[in-house]
Amino acid sequence: MLLKVNPDNPQPRLISKVVSLLREGGVIAYPTDTFYGIGCDIMNKKAIERVYQLKNRDKNEPFSFICSDLKHISEYAKVSNFAYRNMKRVLPGPFTLILPGSKMVPKIMLTKRKTAGIRVPDNNIVLAIARELGHPILSTSASDDKGSKKAGNDKSNVFSDPSLIYDHFGDLLDAVIDGGPVPNVASSVVSLIDDIPEIIRCGAGDVSVFE
Repeated sequence: MLLKVNPDNPQPRLISKVVSLLREGGVIAYPTDTFYGIGCDIMNKKAIERVYQLKNRDKNEPFSFICSDLKHISEYAKVSNFAYRNMKRVLPGPFTLILPGSKMVPKIMLTKRKTAGIRVPDNNIVLAIARELGHPILSTSASDDKGSKKAGNDKSNVFSDPSLIYDHFGDLLDAVIDGGPVPNVASSVVSLIDDIPEIIRCGAGDVSVFE
């Protein structure tokens, strides 16, 4: 199913349709402020396993996930005053922040150190979905990792066109949301563990605010 959703004012009827799919264990592709992402409800283990299979990814490498706002993050991560102040400055935005996960986060979504990568993208569509779902949404780029690894190439082909995502993944996805063009640049990854900012990856967004 390819759904065209207004990026400025997402149609409530279409958002509800997507949320129903997620609640039933669906896997979707959706726009963010960086790449198009692929994800599911992080509370649905079978759906998460589908994404691991689709991405040909080792289960020792947890995916990050999307929350709807700062309050939502505080349910799924241990947020210090320092972390909160920093998040307030940059979110919503193109950052993946590494934080200690709370007991609400399924083990499959946590690293061995019990940390999680969390996003609040500046994109009305995915935030509306997470808000109505009430749970975070798993976040990984809509890329052909499986094909690139078979070819002996470490670089994956990231799709920026929702119609190409729809054609490539077919029945592996329950819905592809066409929310228009996205920057197609990776997020910056910043660890806020122990209140010590560590820039893990420079991507979109100004990481100098953490220095």
